[in-house]
Amino acid sequence: MSATIPAKKSRKKKQFECNVTDQPISKELAARVRDKLITARVGLLIKKPFFGNIATRLTLTPADEWCSTAATDGRHFYFNHAFVDALKPREVEFLFGHEVLHVVYEHMERRGDRDGMLHNVACDYVVNQDLVDQKVGELITTVPALIDRKYAGWSSEQVYDDLYKNADKINIQDLLDQLLDEHMDGDGEPKDSKDAKEGSEPGEGGGKRPRLSDEERRQIRDEIREAVLNAAKQCAAGDLPGGVQRMVKDLTDPQMNWRELLRMSLDSTAQADYSWLSVSRRGWDLDAILPGMVPDQQIDICVAIDMSGSIGDAQARDFLSEINGIMGQFDQYKVHVWCFDTAVHNPQVFTSDDLGDIRDYKLAGGGGTSFDANWAWMKENNIEPKRLVFLTDGYTYDGWGDAQYCDTIFVIHGNPGCTAPHGITTHYSENKR
Repeated sequence: MSATIPAKKSRKKKQFECNVTDQPISKELAARVRDKLITARVGLLIKKPFFGNIATRLTLTPADEWCSTAATDGRHFYFNHAFVDALKPREVEFLFGHEVLHVVYEHMERRGDRDGMLHNVACDYVVNQDLVDQKVGELITTVPALIDRKYAGWSSEQVYDDLYKNADKINIQDLLDQLLDEHMDGDGEPKDSKDAKEGSEPGEGGGKRPRLSDEERRQIRDEIREAVLNAAKQCAAGDLPGGVQRMVKDLTDPQMNWRELLRMSLDSTAQADYSWLSVSRRGWDLDAILPGMVPDQQIDICVAIDMSGSIGDAQARDFLSEINGIMGQFDQYKVHVWCFDTAVHNPQVFTSDDLGDIRDYKLAGGGGTSFDANWAWMKENNIEPKRLVFLTDGYTYDGWGDAQYCDTIFVIHGNPGCTAPHGITTHYSENKR
């Protein structure tokens, strides 16, 4: 749907428009506001751990030059000192929850060709109602905020359609004046803007409103999805808004392409940096010397292959094929591979620099199935993976391992009713490539 809503382009909380300033913030105000923000995040961690976990990922970033209230890009919590200082402590908890749900619900990504201002209004209606229903902090009344019980359980798209249909009956500017925050939907200056003050980071009291590239937005989306899954594991379903529950279900649904889930998980930790201290073998055939990846900045995962007696030859071939596919997705990788039944067999490391071929890997096993054996072996050998991926049929005679030791993904092959009691469970589907 494409629309142009007749409304003024500017929108600021009238009480705070004089505080969008490049003047220095006093040390007393800066300290008072920072203490208030930190206290609010701790309060959320204790009372609403899902929101607290996501909120603590956001870097507290003063943005008085361009932001009259608050904003987020998924990595930073931008704020105006005067605005936060005016709020009650529990209203600050609500403000954090407001920014958290904007990024969790991927509102920046979902705008499409909708009118930006009306879409922002719709998004605020959704998150404010969810926060009230979940009793996250206290609804902000120090300044006006959009809230309507009518929209409980609605998506931002549904609210937008309702507002659009009734646009001639409502005062759009009045709704815009009740937005709690600045919505970073790509209408700001690029990060490398020449107008930004030299030597200042975007939003740190210097420069213009930051703008993300499409690649940065994709990376942040993957980071947030991973954070949502991890935070949701620590909460009962009743402690999550309905929209978050639906999102978690979508991310872990057995019909989801598990390769996409794995790619998302790995992308959230991927970085690209090179060092001449590590030489890549990729250049040997070219009579060239190429730099290798800095070890701490590679894709670095462990893959455990279930080779118990219940695994058939076809499944084993599928498992090796999938590991080969993982390696093919990334230019730089380090993949620890081993087989297991009631013990760990044939551990090997494959890297993009040595170009080892996983198809030459020798499978071993054939006994019972013990997931616990993998954790015992990792602890004994001081292996702490950033991601542990199990390729398995999910049949085990003992436990599912140590839920607290590392982030784990269970890819279940041929056992559609199986769900691991911790980590992320997804199901192998040979038709979803």
